[in-house]
Amino acid sequence: MTTTDLGTRDRLVRAMSQALQQRGLHGVGLNELLTQAQAPKGVLYHHFPGGKTELAVAAIEATVGHITRALDDLLAQKADPQPTLRGWFAAGLKQLERGQFERGCPLATVALESTAEDTALRQALAQGFSAIRERIALLLARGGLPEPQARRLAALVVSTYEGALLQARVAGHVGPMADSAAALLDLLDTLMPPTP
Repeated sequence: MTTTDLGTRDRLVRAMSQALQQRGLHGVGLNELLTQAQAPKGVLYHHFPGGKTELAVAAIEATVGHITRALDDLLAQKADPQPTLRGWFAAGLKQLERGQFERGCPLATVALESTAEDTALRQALAQGFSAIRERIALLLARGGLPEPQARRLAALVVSTYEGALLQARVAGHVGPMADSAAALLDLLDTLMPPTP
């Protein structure tokens, strides 16, 4: 594969990621994606023989890769859980405001519109959410929580983040996400062992 091929593939994945954030899988057509990616018509099936679904899976995997790399960096730095999670929610709030409440999480958007027939999409989403929960559980365990409790709380953190993001997006203001983040972080403050 040439550098040009890699650039085109990356542009297609980026265009799909942005489309998923703003309009969902079914809200964007192939011609629009190709135009946004500045890619000729035949190139989509060259890179993604499975068409739009395979491209969506690649976009989901790229999004998850971005999130997990950031969490891995924080784990490598031995970051404290509470400030890290506070920063994660704050970044989500900024993204909402910057996008004028038109950009959500591509994972949640696709998950909500997927059906039982969308096995490849659902598998990519399940693996992605699992990878994110695993990193957050490690972060919480490093903060002193027992592993089973850290795992359960990680599921709560991801669920709170995704649900609050959806609510804030449709409300058109940060209130639901800010309130959810504050409540979750207050709970974590009570559960986390004191720092020595």
